[in-house]
Amino acid sequence: MTNRNKTVATWLILVGGVFGLHRFYLRGVTDVLGWLLPVPTLLGLYGILRARNLGLDDRLSWGLIPLLGFVFAACALNAIVYGLTEQKRWNQWFNPGLPPGSAHGETNWLTIGAVFLAMLTGTTALIAAIAFGMQRIFEWQAG
Repeated sequence: MTNRNKTVATWLILVGGVFGLHRFYLRGVTDVLGWLLPVPTLLGLYGILRARNLGLDDRLSWGLIPLLGFVFAACALNAIVYGLTEQKRWNQWFNPGLPPGSAHGETNWLTIGAVFLAMLTGTTALIAAIAFGMQRIFEWQAG
């Protein structure tokens, strides 16, 4: 088993978390959640394509588009949790054969940068998903 680096995992969540890349890095290709994570992402992307082709009056796209925002927000939250996990705990979880003070669980400036970007993108994605969904609900009730 190879050693898992906290900084790499945090950036993988930020860059490709919606497709489960961080889960494959941390738990291997047999991780079921890693394979299931792209499903709501692809459904959200399908909702965007549907809205582009059929217009924003398509009710199915109303429910699918916020999925994408929620998945982005959940991955950003996961990046924050992983990035701020203390070194000993990280090594206990993902590097059990190494000493608790191993450098693989260290937090450095690249890790903090990923956490900062995760806070920005996660908040933006969550607020956008909620705003889009609520706007569509109000339009539906008014119309």
